[in-house]
Amino acid sequence: MSTKKAIHYLILIAIIASTYIIPTPEGLSVVGWHLFGVYVATIVAIILKPFALPVILLAGVAISSIIIGVTPGEEWFDAKNNKMLEIALEEEDVLGGYKSGTTWLVFAAFAMSTAFVATGLGKRIAYLLIGKFGSTTLRLGYVNACLDLLISPAMPSVTARAGGIIFPIMNSVAVSLGSDPATSPRKAGRYLLLNTYMVVKGTGYLFLTAMAPNAFALQLMEPILHVKFDWGQWFFAASIPGLLCLLLTPLVVYLICPPELKQLDNKAIAKKGLEELGPMTVREKTLLGLFVLAVLSWALGKPILGLQEASTTAISIMALLVIFTVVSWDDLLKNKGAWNTLIWYGGILGLSSVLKKAHFFDWLSQFLGEKLAFLGTDHGTLAAVVILFMSVAIRYLFAAGGAYIAAMVPVFSAVGLAAGADPTLLALGLLFSNCYGGALTHYGSGPAPVIYGAGYNDIKSWWVVGAVFAFGSLLIHVTIGFAWWKALVGMGVL
Repeated sequence: MSTKKAIHYLILIAIIASTYIIPTPEGLSVVGWHLFGVYVATIVAIILKPFALPVILLAGVAISSIIIGVTPGEEWFDAKNNKMLEIALEEEDVLGGYKSGTTWLVFAAFAMSTAFVATGLGKRIAYLLIGKFGSTTLRLGYVNACLDLLISPAMPSVTARAGGIIFPIMNSVAVSLGSDPATSPRKAGRYLLLNTYMVVKGTGYLFLTAMAPNAFALQLMEPILHVKFDWGQWFFAASIPGLLCLLLTPLVVYLICPPELKQLDNKAIAKKGLEELGPMTVREKTLLGLFVLAVLSWALGKPILGLQEASTTAISIMALLVIFTVVSWDDLLKNKGAWNTLIWYGGILGLSSVLKKAHFFDWLSQFLGEKLAFLGTDHGTLAAVVILFMSVAIRYLFAAGGAYIAAMVPVFSAVGLAAGADPTLLALGLLFSNCYGGALTHYGSGPAPVIYGAGYNDIKSWWVVGAVFAFGSLLIHVTIGFAWWKALVGMGVL
């Protein structure tokens, strides 16, 4: 064992042990205090990465289960409602994240993602759009945006979308245009690839199923802010500010990092790509039909069919993909990203759920409310804006969106609630900033290292564009977004 890894182990053990050495804070249950130690240790482990992410979460689940099993039941005083509540956790409660509908929604959506890559439908759509609309470099940037917008509802992995479908195409286009990473990155490659990343950070929050951490963040803030949004409500809320940001993104990137080559032979590029793919297959046609069906069901399933869970549609579509041989079960088994996500996602939700049952978040809200009482609650909107600004700025410190969400979303939610922020505005603001905040750096989320690694972009250009994109998106969301969300609340949509 290396010295570095040994130090990491000691840090994690010390965090958990500290909750047994330091007395339980007043008003918090003993089991809640001990489980909080495991949660913090898990977040630190995600950052330090002593093991693969699924292993870290399985370890957190196991330790939490043991703690629950050996900690006697107790009563907790609910100061808000002035009554005693019994805390009686079961060891199996920590596994609750694996039976969550959102866990299976994300997992099943990965099957659709696998199908888009395996059948080549994603690339076919891209080349068709390039052939129709990509006559200039700027228009090609908008083709990128339209493509990502089309496939994002069915691909919760931004890494798969940006890194697996769009990046290879845009990289090939850059090469075909004579743009070399070493000698001529500014000719076209820098713009095309930087735009690819910024676009995917814009589409990632437009749909609940467009990014795996979306549902994760929503689940974490539900017990604190008491908000819940279905697939349709999420899209309605994101649509106005999100589509406006997406419309501006290719142009903003173009103005900051203008390509030297303005015109291109899009017809030849599209023709070559489509020839390599060959005629559209039955598998692609079937996938296209199932994709449209999935989107319609997510959007209209609740009001028309009475389907309460988006996961019902996702699991049904996953089964149909295999039944109609669009993909094989072996193809799904090979998608390590899907299975890894299932393990860590269900695990972190399980840790959060037992904290909720131990009334940790209730205690945290009360504690912060007392500490921030001097601020008053008359400036809730300002408080929400400040918190959202912090939620974006702090992303400079995080190399993974999942770690940021697990560590900071509960904290920002509790602080905002204590400061008098409107729960709906705060929740939607945090949910959407989770995505566009990751645009700041070349290490902010999964596809960033892939795209940056192509060599077309330097750190300065990436960070400048990322800052303009992220904080510009924030400005749109706290102005137009806030107004739109208040209107939706007034109409009874939210």
